[in-house]
Amino acid sequence: MKRTGAAWAIPLALGIATTVGLCGSLANATPTRVVIWHVYRAKEERALERCAKIYSAKHPGVVIDPVAAPFDGFSAKLEAAIPRGNGPDLFIGAHESLGEWAKAGLIEPIAPEPGELATFLDGTVAPLKENGVLYGLPLAFKSVALFYRRDLLARPPETTDELIALGRAARKHGRFALVYEAGSMFYHAAWLHGFGGVLLDASGRPALDSPASVRALEFLKQLSDEKLLPEETSNTVAGQLFNDGQASMTINGPWFEGEIAPGVPFSVAPLPIVSATGKRARPLLTVEAVFLAARARAPAAALAFARWLAGPEAARIRALDGRQTVAARAAWDDPKIAGDPILAAFRAQLPDTVPMSNRPEMRAVWEPAQRALRRVLRGAAEPAAALAEAEQQILTALRPPPPPVDGRPYALGFGLLALALAWHYYRRALGAGGLPAIRASATAYGYLAPAALAMAVLVFVPFAVGAAMSLYHYEPGPGGGSWSFVGFRHFVDILASRDGPWWQPLSFYFTLAVTALWTVANVALHVTIGVSLALLLRDPLLKLRAVYRVLLIIPWAVPNYITALIWKGMFHRQFGAVNGLLRLCGIAPVSWFSRFWTAFTANLVTNVWLGFPFMMVVTLGALSRIPKELEEAAALDGASRWQRLRHVTLPLIRPALLPAVVLGAVWTFNMFNIVFLVSGGEPDGATEILISQAYRWAFTRGHRYGYAAAYAVLIFAILALQTVLARNLGDKEPA
Repeated sequence: MKRTGAAWAIPLALGIATTVGLCGSLANATPTRVVIWHVYRAKEERALERCAKIYSAKHPGVVIDPVAAPFDGFSAKLEAAIPRGNGPDLFIGAHESLGEWAKAGLIEPIAPEPGELATFLDGTVAPLKENGVLYGLPLAFKSVALFYRRDLLARPPETTDELIALGRAARKHGRFALVYEAGSMFYHAAWLHGFGGVLLDASGRPALDSPASVRALEFLKQLSDEKLLPEETSNTVAGQLFNDGQASMTINGPWFEGEIAPGVPFSVAPLPIVSATGKRARPLLTVEAVFLAARARAPAAALAFARWLAGPEAARIRALDGRQTVAARAAWDDPKIAGDPILAAFRAQLPDTVPMSNRPEMRAVWEPAQRALRRVLRGAAEPAAALAEAEQQILTALRPPPPPVDGRPYALGFGLLALALAWHYYRRALGAGGLPAIRASATAYGYLAPAALAMAVLVFVPFAVGAAMSLYHYEPGPGGGSWSFVGFRHFVDILASRDGPWWQPLSFYFTLAVTALWTVANVALHVTIGVSLALLLRDPLLKLRAVYRVLLIIPWAVPNYITALIWKGMFHRQFGAVNGLLRLCGIAPVSWFSRFWTAFTANLVTNVWLGFPFMMVVTLGALSRIPKELEEAAALDGASRWQRLRHVTLPLIRPALLPAVVLGAVWTFNMFNIVFLVSGGEPDGATEILISQAYRWAFTRGHRYGYAAAYAVLIFAILALQTVLARNLGDKEPA
């Protein structure tokens, strides 16, 4: 029987419906993946991973994927990934960067549910707001407090006067009462706030140069002058002294619990009251929060997990397993959390904390403030003078950006220059035979093409982009920020020394002089030591030459940042091996990083240790190519050892040494790691070199990328001139 059209329509519709249903079922079966970036390690990371598994098990349609990221450069990774759609759905970070993230459009506002904000502890929500808009949900709060050893101290001091009295008594027994990283503004801020000072005022302007700030720094100076604090104390040194029983108290955060040696009886208490003001010392507060990233792939699912992660169930896991001081109020109803003496102590400190400002201006305050601290600690300046200079440096870093200019004249000028260069090389090509010559050498050009392409991609294109960046000013904002064309204004500001007088460390000319001295001293010592050792190892009478060669190459083989950190520890004022040797010789210990020449020497020694093996290896290779007959003939002619070295050996190794010297000079000129890790630019930035100064303008004094790029272009110009001069010198025949 023949079916009608209507009869065929029914099974067709059923088939379509079935197909659509199957497709929908498959789509629903694919879980929603929520990626969350974090910088947690150890217990905190394991607690977060456990939270992710529990939530995923409770919500079969959602998979939470925690991704650990390096702590250093975390903000830079967010800035690079999120605007391009390659970032996470959520990320966990400290609130102090919230202002920059919001300005750059990296995070989305969060509309709180009714009564939601009341579920968090007082003081943990306000830091997550910008202009009244909530941008994150608090997970944990972190501040410093007072750790003390119960075997050395019956109870913690209530006031700073009592603290000083304990310090004087401890010094009589060869110990310290208190140790902490006194040269860090993060720790000193507690005393600053206790004396009534602030870092930024309500309008976001720096407020370091105030009577309260001076009094706080005078208090620190008293502790230092009376030797109640160890010299040049780092967190590592403070922790070691505390663990070894050489100090009864230290100021640190909840993360310090994992660094305390097993068996050390300790407790935690709030910081003491400042006797001069009657106010408790108030450390900086950091609120760790979960943020919804812009361009999140699953914003609804991500926000749901963020709320659960900040809620009481996940907070209990993070507190008990991750040892976090959580912000969820209900979690503290758990007797295990409320009764934990460490967690409870930090909660007791919470009311007497000051949230770290999330304004972008804070970035400009930090470096000058810490320099002022260190100047006072080493006795280089009085508190009032140090703070006044720091205030001026902050205002310099916060000066308004240069105004935009019309780019058309610049485009015309660069276009004419490009045409002139093209015409010049065209004429040269014609003089060399033109296209026929090029065709004849096609095979050679084919071999060179891969190297030329690699150079173009890895060198020339990045250099062109960097050079172009030096003509622009960057302003953070949504979508990766904005760039405004300012022409040569950055170069004018640098060369006109707008950063300060030419004789001060922030000046380009001061830094250039230090860089030139650094390069000349290093290369001279590299060549002298390298050539001397190579001549010694060439002596056939020397036994175990192969062993010595291997041992002398080791400094070159070890990564330079590891070597830099080792040498930094060896130059420590109180516990370093270098000063230990000086004491054995009856010489007073040296505070290596308190004066320019000693800090410069510390950097120099470290870099010479790293650099001489390269010159030694190059010289050994050049010496192996010298015919022995030449030196034997000179010896038969009556030439002394010195005359043979001067008139035979050195002239013959010169062609091999000159390229090595040029290369070594370029490396040393840009040797960022040593300066950054050993002296850190101390004292007062005096040992900074051009490349480290450019880094600070880009990353620690605001997003001054164009200004830093201008520094880089000037560095390139100086190195290009240096290389041309060295080549011309090498072309001359030795006398």
